[in-house]
Amino acid sequence: MGRTTGRTRRKRNSSGRVLSFGRRAVMGGVAALLLVAAVWTSWDSAHHVVLAKGREHGTLTVARCEDGTCTGPYDPDGPDGPRAGMTIEQSVAVKKGERFPVVVKPDTDELVRTGAAGLLYAWVPLGGALLLASLVIGGGLRMTRTAWGTALAGAALLLATFFAL
Repeated sequence: MGRTTGRTRRKRNSSGRVLSFGRRAVMGGVAALLLVAAVWTSWDSAHHVVLAKGREHGTLTVARCEDGTCTGPYDPDGPDGPRAGMTIEQSVAVKKGERFPVVVKPDTDELVRTGAAGLLYAWVPLGGALLLASLVIGGGLRMTRTAWGTALAGAALLLATFFAL
């Protein structure tokens, strides 16, 4: 019998290759689903801030907050006078008497915070999804460098939002 020199390579069987491909496909799908859902959720508020040209802008003075929304007098930019009954989603940093720039969602009485703080706050779901997706990318796909980059991007977005608000 002949001896082989060097290392012998072990061939993977076809079921091992199929399982490996299946695992990677499922984990890639889960990571993609997390990120697409986060962008979809974030864009619901973010597009009012990003595409604010032509929308009604103004300033909201917070009078009271309850049940996840805050209300107060809204003073639009321009000749129109102040209006009551406008609502905005309550964020962590909203205090009674605080004033901040807002934009009106078309055909509603809802407001969205504008500026850097409003833009970052609108993308918070994406920051959380990036952190979750990094676990899937690192653990399920075994792509550790990509996972670290994704986690750092998500953490940076969340920290920037925290300090902006």
